Parts: sequence; structure tokens; C-alpha cells
Amino acid sequence: MNFERLKALTAVVDEGTFEAAADALRITPSAVSQRIKALEASAGQVLVHRRVPCTATDAGMLLLRMARQVQVLEAEASNALGSGGSSRTHLPLAVNADSLATWFVPVLAEAAEWDDTTIDLHVEDQGYSSQLLREGEVMGAVTSDPVPVSGCRVELLGHMRYIPVAAAGLHGRFTTPEGPDWAAMPVLKFNAKDTLQRQLLDAKGIQQPPPTHTVPSSEGFLAAARAGLGWGMIPELQLTGEIADGSLVRLEDSHEDVALYWQSWTLDSEGLNRLTATVRQASSKLLVPARSRLGTEQPRSRAGRGASTPSTAGYKRRK
Repeated sequence: MNFERLKALTAVVDEGTFEAAADALRITPSAVSQRIKALEASAGQVLVHRRVPCTATDAGMLLLRMARQVQVLEAEASNALGSGGSSRTHLPLAVNADSLATWFVPVLAEAAEWDDTTIDLHVEDQGYSSQLLREGEVMGAVTSDPVPVSGCRVELLGHMRYIPVAAAGLHGRFTTPEGPDWAAMPVLKFNAKDTLQRQLLDAKGIQQPPPTHTVPSSEGFLAAARAGLGWGMIPELQLTGEIADGSLVRLEDSHEDVALYWQSWTLDSEGLNRLTATVRQASSKLLVPARSRLGTEQPRSRAGRGASTPSTAGYKRRK
């Protein structure tokens, strides 16, 4: 399992083909193939699915994570010794779209000052990003999973608060003396993984879904709500005055608080430790802290939520 073979493995998975990996490594496709075969021989297992794009097998994922860790440590050691030239530490991360559009922006601003690091962002739903950690695709992830992936550490960052809103015109069209007509008012969803709106409708006893529009972009989701395409659960951090100026109407006083965790490899890396500290600082300033939620909600099971207070943690949020 020498380093050159591990580099070939990461290149094949990252680039998707042996030919593209060869271009990235500046060697021939035959050399890449030989290194992968030698690595598989030493491991005694197939490590790469030969298809387009190439993907790692379960055994390959274990070595892929080790390979990325070795690359990070090698880059940091080279820089510390002054022999790395313009080499930068490569930090692949998974962040959900709503975080990337709101509280994670200061992390990017801070990272812009790091001349020794490059950031590779994977946009993924927080309920699914831990899988990227298991597969060795990323070193750190914003996730809703409190259970640490093997070889990772986890900490609670805070809660992303979502509130149900609609454009003033849409609200006026679908408002009755009893309140919003939830069964008829069109609704937005981010993608198939987004269950926030569906959970609120379930709490209202709405079994037949109303007309549903899919808008797979955080900024586009807010724009669609402002345009009156449908109502949706919008991060409170993303609302910068729409409710105050009347362009959006809050449909009720309830909210959903989604717990967000930071999971990262248990690797003694200066770059990863610095990134973790930056993520921790940004989240502490903008997310709803856990202590502020104590005593504000009644405990309830998933199936026993009351319609008047549908707020609950643990909802999967959008990619």
C-alpha cells in the first residue's frame, strides 16, 4: 500500500475514469491501471468498480479515506518543512444548501485568507452527508446525524430554524376565516429528500398533498416563495426583511428547529482543526443554540405531534 498506489486510487475515484486519473497524475493510463491492480493485490480485494464513473467498493472506501488522510498529512508536513512549494492542503467538505446560503458564508470568508488550503465543497442534504464521510469522499460534514461515523468525531453546532411563509398574494387567495387553507394552497419542496413541508401538513391532518412545486435551490426556493408559486419552510436566517416589508407572510407562529452537527475525521491535522474551529465559531454566532430551546417545547414522539406546535428536531432538510 505505497503512497503512489493510494494516490492512484483517489485520482480514479475523483476523476471518474482511469484516463482522467492519468491526466491528473501526469502518467499513462496503463501506469494507473498497474498501480490499482497492485493495490488490489496487496489488499486481496477488488477496490474499484470499473464503470463510468469509476467508484470505490466497500473495501476501496476504507483505503480511500486512509489515502486522503495521508495526502493531507503529507501536504502539511511538506509545507512545514518548506519543501512543498505552492502545495496546498486539500479539504473536501459536505454542507447542505441552506447552510451554505446562510451561516456557512463566514466560514468561506475566513478560508479565503488561508493561502495553504483549498476547499472542495460537496452540497448534500444534512441527513445524507454522513454517508460521504463513510465513503471517504469528505473530511468534514454538516449533518443531522448525532451518531459519529467510525473514525470521526461529532459535536452539536446548533439548530437551523425554519418558519412557514407564503407570498402575501398567495396567502390572501387561500385564507379562510379559520386560517390558511392548507389542503388547497400550493406548496414548495426542495427535492424528494425535503420532508419539512410534508411534516407540517401531516400535523394538520392533510392526507392528500396539495399542488406541489419542486425548486432544488436555496436561493431559488426563496425566490419561488416570494413569487407566489407556493408556500414553504424557509430558514429564518435567509429572511432579510421580506416579512417586515409584507412581501412574505408568516403562516403561523410555529417553527421547525433542525439540529445540525459537525462530523470530521479524528485526524491530527492543522488544516482540519483550523476549519473545525472556524465552523464552530460561525455556527455559535448564527445558529439557534441548544440552551435557548430548553423549556420552550413540550416533549413529543414523532407520531404524536400536536397541530398547534408542529416544531420538532430531526427533520431531514434539503440538498
